[in-house]
Amino acid sequence: MHPPIRPQLTWLSRASRLGLHQRNVSNLPLTINQLFSRQKPEAHSNEPVTVHGWIKSVRKQKRFAFAEIRDGTTSKSLQAVLTADSARQLSNGMSVALQGSVVYTPSRPQPMELNVMEVKVLGDCDPETYPIQKQSLSVPYLREQVHLRPRTDSMATILRLRDKVARYFHEFYEGQDFLHVHPPIITGNDCEGGGDVFRALPSSSALPTASSCDSHPQLATQRTEFFGKPSYLTVSSQLHLEALASALSRVYTISPTFRAEASQTNRHLSEFYMLEAEMCFTQDLNSVMDVVEASIKHVLRRLAGPTGMLDELKDLHRSQGDGTSSSLPEETQWWDCIEKPWPRMTYTEAIRTLSTPTSPVQWGEGLSSEQEKELARRAGGPIFITDYPTSLKPFYMRSNPPSDSHGPTVACFDLLVPSVAELVGGSVREERLAELEASMKAHGLPAEELNWYLDLRRYGSVPHGGFGVGFERFVSWISGVDNVRECVAFPRWAGRMAG
Repeated sequence: MHPPIRPQLTWLSRASRLGLHQRNVSNLPLTINQLFSRQKPEAHSNEPVTVHGWIKSVRKQKRFAFAEIRDGTTSKSLQAVLTADSARQLSNGMSVALQGSVVYTPSRPQPMELNVMEVKVLGDCDPETYPIQKQSLSVPYLREQVHLRPRTDSMATILRLRDKVARYFHEFYEGQDFLHVHPPIITGNDCEGGGDVFRALPSSSALPTASSCDSHPQLATQRTEFFGKPSYLTVSSQLHLEALASALSRVYTISPTFRAEASQTNRHLSEFYMLEAEMCFTQDLNSVMDVVEASIKHVLRRLAGPTGMLDELKDLHRSQGDGTSSSLPEETQWWDCIEKPWPRMTYTEAIRTLSTPTSPVQWGEGLSSEQEKELARRAGGPIFITDYPTSLKPFYMRSNPPSDSHGPTVACFDLLVPSVAELVGGSVREERLAELEASMKAHGLPAEELNWYLDLRRYGSVPHGGFGVGFERFVSWISGVDNVRECVAFPRWAGRMAG
């Protein structure tokens, strides 16, 4: 049993001592979040401030008006109290600068309000044509207004959640001596070998002309290929991360990846983000899974903590006024799985668990998403499935010693979570040159296309492993939003690219 991995948050304590979380260190105006986060708010009572934001709603009465102001930095809105005359021009969606004084009202549901002395309209908004009105808006409608969708409560919450999740992952990996790196987006190979890639092609005006090729023969190959060879948008940063890890030991990235899949399910996007990590000097699959489990639990603890977003996420499901399709059933209440160990089961054991006399599951078949969800449901939370058949996995995974009577397996795992199914995939990488070459041949991959990758085994190869976390799927799981298209600001999928 490995000791639990705990992140070292020394930089957080330094930042807190310096007051970087509260102090406005530039000439930027005060945000609403900074107003609500003041340590001793009563000391600032009646202090003049200028608040910038967008009007969420306006209630106009005979003498006074009450405007709900938001700027997106927090889920909270600031209530502004205005005279009826100064509010006459205001409507939903307008951007404003309101000058006045803050009055703290701790005994009321609204802990503070702004008594407005001066109103400046920064950007008008025609209430007759504004697409994001206060009434309920359907998911399909909001997908048509994807450029304005971040103004809804639900999407703003998701975007703040993405920010928090990324920050907390960075905390963990910095504390474990991983370096945050930036691998290329354009590559010359398909890492997964599945063929679902986007070709990277320039416009015709960017290609060399025939006359320039006559003058410079070396440009001839660029007449059809900008880089002189076929190039693609990356489907995974893994191979390049392995190259970086072979010099830096521990690396990770959070970067976009692209899959030209025609799938129309709620779990797939054509452009999505992956957190991918590679670590050297380990040949133990359990060690790689330990890092995955510890990093995700760190993020969950932080989200459930005093500076997290647990209440905001629960509010997301209490009020569905802007049409977001989401649910938070008991099985997705992730805060219950933080302190208990996550079980680990081999693929062969999973097949036995799923098989019934009337519905047998054959060894060597891939698990369907419904089968993966069933395994997570039975586990009562996240579960690792390990040691899949060699035929189901890519070429770079290390072969296990012969032990399973059904057939050869590789040292790999998938982390399955309720409602989402596969969240993380990882493995021990094949560090032996001869075995890697044999695996590439078995998968039909020409060695010359990945000769640089083979060099990593020729020169100072070490045992190593890594994994990838689907960022949108992670957000879907912890938010309870059941479609990854609502877990990213500008979703792209087959046949669809709005905004």
